[in-house]
Amino acid sequence: MPFVLSIKDTYRQAVEAASGGKNTVMYDDKGNPSIMVMVPKFNISDVVAGGAASPHPAFIVDGVVKSEIWISKYQNIVHDGRAYSIPGQDPQTSINYDTAKGYCTAKGPGWHLMTNVEWAAIALWCKANGYQPRGNNNYGSDISAAYERGKETYFDSGAGKTGRVATGSGPAAWSHDGTPDGIYDLNGNVWEWVQGLKIIDGIAYVMIDNNFNDLESEWVNTGVNITTGMTSGQKILTMRSGAVPNTPSLDWGPLAIPATADGTGSSDYGNDGYWFDATGERLPIRGGSWAYGSPAGVFALNLGAPRSGVSTYLGFRSAFIS
Repeated sequence: MPFVLSIKDTYRQAVEAASGGKNTVMYDDKGNPSIMVMVPKFNISDVVAGGAASPHPAFIVDGVVKSEIWISKYQNIVHDGRAYSIPGQDPQTSINYDTAKGYCTAKGPGWHLMTNVEWAAIALWCKANGYQPRGNNNYGSDISAAYERGKETYFDSGAGKTGRVATGSGPAAWSHDGTPDGIYDLNGNVWEWVQGLKIIDGIAYVMIDNNFNDLESEWVNTGVNITTGMTSGQKILTMRSGAVPNTPSLDWGPLAIPATADGTGSSDYGNDGYWFDATGERLPIRGGSWAYGSPAGVFALNLGAPRSGVSTYLGFRSAFIS
């Protein structure tokens, strides 16, 4: 049977007590734990200037407004065909998009590969609260704070330096809110697959709200080429805004998709990078990896990966909504 949040075992009690209830331990239908971070519902206007005073679409599933979403505190590992959020581990890599998605949904109802709209909600929350998380974007450390390091779990033999570090092994500055209670490693370590967005020959297809159970065939063809006039590899200057074509009420703003980029970028978006390949189908990866330096970050978006792509620098994380 699926986990029951009301059951208070020792592990869950300890995690909840230490975080003031911001973190909990969730058990999948095999009884295995994941440490999750609660993100309480907020409005678009709370994180996007001039945005609507209505719930961010990350909190709307099949037309129902949710009071919270739960995000894996750590980049996921895989055990027995399931995804888990556990500290101090080498994150799972070298898996393609569909495999990563399957590891998440195998955990039971409500579990899913983190969506682009969930990632965007967190990134925009960081910006609105004046904090850009640091992370492993410079071979084991942060490029802007070399003294911040994580525990090496993978050596990059090509570079002759540290590659991946253990999940959550960096300082609190590597979490989304700068505290030990936050979501770790959204900047660097490994790129992360997200669902709910893709491009085909540059044209954006998007999931409605946060309907993570929808088939890709149900995603909306916006008819908008989100690579036109852009150069892959530049830094984000502004984000798209306005109504998303062919959707009932979706706006670009909450999706954190770049509109313009240049060689410098904007500090509003951490001077993070935007990469893409406007040929064929490409799925999104976010955050950057250990070798990306300053263009890595919570706003970094790469739409250059085919769904079959695998790499030692590409992983994922699961999320849960009841």
